[in-house]
Amino acid sequence: MSDGALPPTLRAVIEALALAQPDAPFLVDPETGDITTYVHLQRDADRLAGELASLGVVPGDVVSTMLPNGCAAVQVFLGAMHGGYVVSPINLLAQDTQLQHVLTHSGTRVVFAAPEHATRVAALAPPGVRVRVTEPDGVAPVATPTVPPVTVAPDDPALLMYTSGTTGLPKGVLLSHRNVVAAGRAVAQAHGLASADRVLSALPLYHINGQCIATVAPLVSGGSIVVPRRFSVSQWWMLVERHRPTWLNLVPTMIAYLCNGADLSVAQRDACRGVRFARSASAPLPPEQHRAFEQRFGISIIEAMGLTETASVAFTNPLDPGARRIGSPGLPLAVEARVIAPDGRELPAGQAGEICLRGAPVMQGYFNAPELTAQARDAEGWLRTGDLGYRDADGFYFITGRLKELIIKGGENIAPREIDEALLAHPAVLEAAAVGIPDAEYGQEILACVVLKPGMSCTADELHAHCLRTLGRYKAPKELRFVAELPKGPSGKVQRRLLIESAA
Repeated sequence: MSDGALPPTLRAVIEALALAQPDAPFLVDPETGDITTYVHLQRDADRLAGELASLGVVPGDVVSTMLPNGCAAVQVFLGAMHGGYVVSPINLLAQDTQLQHVLTHSGTRVVFAAPEHATRVAALAPPGVRVRVTEPDGVAPVATPTVPPVTVAPDDPALLMYTSGTTGLPKGVLLSHRNVVAAGRAVAQAHGLASADRVLSALPLYHINGQCIATVAPLVSGGSIVVPRRFSVSQWWMLVERHRPTWLNLVPTMIAYLCNGADLSVAQRDACRGVRFARSASAPLPPEQHRAFEQRFGISIIEAMGLTETASVAFTNPLDPGARRIGSPGLPLAVEARVIAPDGRELPAGQAGEICLRGAPVMQGYFNAPELTAQARDAEGWLRTGDLGYRDADGFYFITGRLKELIIKGGENIAPREIDEALLAHPAVLEAAAVGIPDAEYGQEILACVVLKPGMSCTADELHAHCLRTLGRYKAPKELRFVAELPKGPSGKVQRRLLIESAA
């Protein structure tokens, strides 16, 4: 769909595409082989609206999901927004305290929950919340009630996403139809997406990347999506061979494991030639892994970056590999960006500070939390991201860490990512994450947790010597710990807080 013809709400987008290309495929379920066309997408949305109306749920109410990837997750995610409801996908990994908070704070009226989650949801939900047991393959209607008439405006709330809650209870990020459509349109334009494009994405549909990048961006461009239940290294290239995607939606953890997976068959290599690019976001992509993936599979990677608060867009590298900067999430996408000092002064190119964003994808605010919203966004609309970084002379941004994750050793700020990347340059290291731990002399010292590549071995002394050569004595980790895996959130981002807690 051309930009000039793009409607400003998810409802209008789905209606227009169901009319323009009713029989074109939108969703492919590789588990069942089922294909949802654009006209079926609209009909599923109408059926969902009819069922919700029969339950007394009205447009503007919150509808939640606790579903793994599958047709049902897509149906409710898009169908609820189409019907004027506010959809709130819940993290399947949420602990009881977080889940209870989300169910209560959101004011949800009904939760579509997979059978394995339904009992826990029912036990933790406030009185009056309906739990609809739902199989991942699709929402089978219990009846065919009349679809209520509804008008959806661009600034109506569409999506309520709760953050991971790494420093407390999750915050609800409220995004409007305008926010979500603007994000999808920006990604479609930046990556040159058209109706012939198809994405393969295993990112969970309860994460903003899986929603706005892997679902909404293909939707607004009239393309199609292939959504496996989960990511599997052994199955990934088989899915590429079978379903012929033109782009891949990945995160750095997936890229690392694919680089260390089995060799591709001749047919799989042939299928890779039809992949225009792979997109990497949700966490910084180490340059060593970036180059290794491209060299092994012949697929160019576009590194990008987004936040839940900006509907998963903020920066992207150009589509042309010759114009990109490896190690950078790229140029601003659909937003204005600037770097500020602690006192609020805007900093020039080359100087590091906190990155701030302003533009169409930036959230309406934190749900029912005006004080938090005021702390995060100023009167001019600038959102303080909490990310530290700088821009170069050509306008490319580089991320050096998070404000809350900085290691402060003897009064010097040390970005954990610098240590991560030094460790990842060692041939035996698959993943690495550095954190600050209490130290009587320096205030904080450096602990690095390391996952070795399968079949590789290395001692802590060897890694420490490597760090001394690459980082110097002051930034070399005091303690190195080998672990089987790093704790991660749904996007694949390392949860450094959990590493600090385990070291206490």
